[in-house]
Amino acid sequence: MVYLKDFLYFLGKRVLSTIAIMIGVVFIVFLISHLLNPDPAALWAGAKARVTTVAAIEAQYHLKDPLSVQLYYFVVSIFTGKLGTDPVTGQSIASEIWSYAPNTVELVIAALIITILMGIVLGYIAGMHFSTKVDSVIRVLYLGTWATPYYLGAIGAILLFAVAVPILPSGGMYSLALTPPPHITGIFVLDSLLALNWPDFVSGIQHLILPALVLALLDFGIITRVTRSSVLEVRWSTHVKSARARGVPDGEANRKHILRNGLIDATTVSAVMFGWMLSGTVIVEEIFNWPGIGQFAYNSILNYDYPVLVPIVIFFTFGVVIANFGADVIYSLLDPRIALGSASSQG
Repeated sequence: MVYLKDFLYFLGKRVLSTIAIMIGVVFIVFLISHLLNPDPAALWAGAKARVTTVAAIEAQYHLKDPLSVQLYYFVVSIFTGKLGTDPVTGQSIASEIWSYAPNTVELVIAALIITILMGIVLGYIAGMHFSTKVDSVIRVLYLGTWATPYYLGAIGAILLFAVAVPILPSGGMYSLALTPPPHITGIFVLDSLLALNWPDFVSGIQHLILPALVLALLDFGIITRVTRSSVLEVRWSTHVKSARARGVPDGEANRKHILRNGLIDATTVSAVMFGWMLSGTVIVEEIFNWPGIGQFAYNSILNYDYPVLVPIVIFFTFGVVIANFGADVIYSLLDPRIALGSASSQG
């Protein structure tokens, strides 16, 4: 009961700090957008736009009002979801973002699952074979992929698995010859599974593998390194030696003490990585023609679609903030000393 009280106190503090950070993010994005582009209406309307068109844009987004008034309407629009109309497509910006968002979430979750599995397995193996050839090979592998740019990894994967050895599609979410499943969650693979539409499900998995692998292979090194460090920290610790001295088999000691500690740190980092991977989708989605927020952001940049680009930047930033909040909560659940320590420090 005491721990529950401390955890709720810890959770309340994190919720309040997360909300404060979100408000700060909106404020910073607003200021940067005005510093980079002092006359956004002329840019949105285009060089050949009529004066009346520019005036209409200025009126719609309150661009002639004082900066404080513009900030008020900007904050209200972000937190109410009333983002206005996309000047390029004529559609609601909020509806466009939420139509693309599930596709990006699908890609990032698939990549994160691969990243966690690869990172934990390879990190554990490297830590248990410290300073051997196995450890060296794994370190070279994750450092090499970690240093590879997204665009280079994506192009290389297409050339290898879609051109040289054509076993996977080079782009898209599913075969155009198929009929998409009913919209249930917005996530294509999950909707196909729920509708028992096996051709769509298989096609969705085939198209998902390559972009998810690219995101995972270029990011798994973070979890590998964290897991390896955790294993090395615990491997020769006193409680592991004591367990083995009591006759606990090596396999059980490794699983209950060494691997478990590595899983705690890896799980926490994985939550943060969800936010990191969102930023990587801009390049990966464009190269693989994946219709998600990343590709939407790329097209908005090319079209100078400022009213759309600003909410997308905030969407990505909110994703990172929420992912960090999730990491704090998960870590406090896995290691109750975090919440207890936070509460005791206030006492």
